[in-house]
Amino acid sequence: MPVTQEATARSHATVVASPIGDLLLTSDGHGLTGLYMSPHKGRPEIDHATRREDPVFDDVISELDAYFAGRRETFDIQLCPAGTPFQLRVWAELSRIPYGETISYAELARRVGSPNGFCAVGQANGRNPISVIVPCHRVIGADGSLAGYGGGADRKRFLLDLESPGRWLA
Repeated sequence: MPVTQEATARSHATVVASPIGDLLLTSDGHGLTGLYMSPHKGRPEIDHATRREDPVFDDVISELDAYFAGRRETFDIQLCPAGTPFQLRVWAELSRIPYGETISYAELARRVGSPNGFCAVGQANGRNPISVIVPCHRVIGADGSLAGYGGGADRKRFLLDLESPGRWLA
């Protein structure tokens, strides 16, 4: 699942249902550029008239369905998020956190070579445009708390419990 800089401004979008609510998928025609929940901080406004189908979405939907059914732990989708070099580095590192595991923001900062930059890492994590697939939900507070999540604490808890049943139920 390579994370690369977005290659083109061409944009396609669709909305799909999921166990965590409707998900807005965006694509540049080459790969997935966004997966947003509703509400979701940073979610783009997509005019109904601009919604278009894209072959990229077929694979995304299939892999998401398998993930939510507990039959998939990794994704093979081409990802094309747009971000700064630092954000791209953080998002690539998020993708390396194994299914069912969590790390702290401080650990994520250490892994991207910025051990004192946990606030900057937290901001980059919060701007992740491809939720679930780039698993920003796997980053928690140093004290084990379910620190902030753009899709809301209930969704974060749901995703963590899906990946590690019983551990995060409240």
